[in-house]
Amino acid sequence: MSQATQLSKWFHCIQPNPQAVMRLFCFHFAGGGASAFHQWSKELPDSIEVVAIQLPGREGRLFEPPFTSLAPLLTALVDELRPHLGEKPFAFFGHSMGAIVSFEVAQYLKQHDQVEPQYLFVSGYPGPHTYTNDDPYYTKSDEDLIKDLVKLGGTPQELLENEELMRLVLPTVRADFEVCDTYEYNAGVLLDCPIFAFGGWQDEMLSESGMQAWGELTRAEFAWQMFEGDHFYLLEQNNRTALLTTILNTVRTGR
Repeated sequence: MSQATQLSKWFHCIQPNPQAVMRLFCFHFAGGGASAFHQWSKELPDSIEVVAIQLPGREGRLFEPPFTSLAPLLTALVDELRPHLGEKPFAFFGHSMGAIVSFEVAQYLKQHDQVEPQYLFVSGYPGPHTYTNDDPYYTKSDEDLIKDLVKLGGTPQELLENEELMRLVLPTVRADFEVCDTYEYNAGVLLDCPIFAFGGWQDEMLSESGMQAWGELTRAEFAWQMFEGDHFYLLEQNNRTALLTTILNTVRTGR
């Protein structure tokens, strides 16, 4: 990874590798951060350089105001990404909110820069043109929002039980949910890169038709795969190993 990328607060690359044949940009879920992908750098081979996106309002950027809508987030993120997209072939992976963001970034780059990721891997979110939420998370009270976090899973119990820390992180969680809850899909250009969709069978957000709908957003190959588990199925070791194996095999075989 270039020195400029290493120094940018928008990117975390735990194991820089100039010899990698592909760079995998990873987009975190609502309330999450780049640390969600630290283990990926250790479990994927040197041929793939993992670069985790770090949005403001969390971890090392905790005291920066988070985005509350997609449009300004997209503009800022694309500006940061552009200088690094010609260095080597790249792919996107996004989970939940990250699936929306990575898809919108891919579509924006195709439409405005005539460049696309070689692969778009999306997880924990149905085809964005099919999903609506009639009970927005971001408008709920702190108490109800915390109950929803417990139901969704993925939030460490020690964090949920720490009132001081929850007061610190909850505004970012709420802002992230506002990005998702106010997101409206606008039909744009179809992607020419393959899309691969993943999810947990017990995730209440997902259905077979919702997952298959991702295939309507690309002219290229589409496939989907489900795992035992809920919305955060990928945090379970066996699921993560299987997921990374699928990503690696896809990159190696070119399909």
